[in-house]
Amino acid sequence: MFLKLRERDLLIAVENLQDLTNPYETHVSGRLQWGDEEQDPETFNKNDLCFPSGEDLPRCWRDVHFRDREVVHD
Repeated sequence: MFLKLRERDLLIAVENLQDLTNPYETHVSGRLQWGDEEQDPETFNKNDLCFPSGEDLPRCWRDVHFRDREVVHD
């Protein structure tokens, strides 16, 4: 899956989609997409990534507490 590195406006090919969708993982491994040759894998913070359209990643992929407001306390 391709995502965009927000600050540098570069595409990244994410190597492990399970890490991307797991809210307990704060970083993902991926390869920058530039130049003619495949780049070495690097680690990227999920908060620095977005979809190529500029849309943020879903909160449930980044925040382990994304449903805390739904919990009813007695």
